[in-house]
Amino acid sequence: MNGDVDPTGFGAGRVGCLTVLYDEGCPICRTAHRWLESRAQLVPLRFVPAGSATARQRFPGLDHSATLRDLTVIADNGLVYVSDGAWLACLWALVDYRGVADRLSTPSLLPAARRFIAAASAVRESMRAGDYGDVCDDSCR
Repeated sequence: MNGDVDPTGFGAGRVGCLTVLYDEGCPICRTAHRWLESRAQLVPLRFVPAGSATARQRFPGLDHSATLRDLTVIADNGLVYVSDGAWLACLWALVDYRGVADRLSTPSLLPAARRFIAAASAVRESMRAGDYGDVCDDSCR
């Protein structure tokens, strides 16, 4: 996938699980977390709040401020995926979405996937900044 994840699960070593660092203060991230967690997984997804003491202890070499800006996924073989690579890695881990991840990572679809992910990230970032507008009411802050 986009040079990040070998779809066969081999390469730098077989991927046994993926740790997803997500922003637990973001309604979009919490929803994505629940959705990913509820799907059948080919590769187990573990969720850790980005910037948390647990994340800092488990991954001391990461820029933890950056993990709050962009979704970050760490494979148990040490590979780190950020932003669109992280989203594609999450889809790749799911039983019903591995094929979608493979298609989205092709040269013809990757630009559109990146635009979509960038748009979602921009909404997320504006929500983090407190600019909710009509997107959220007080219940999702």
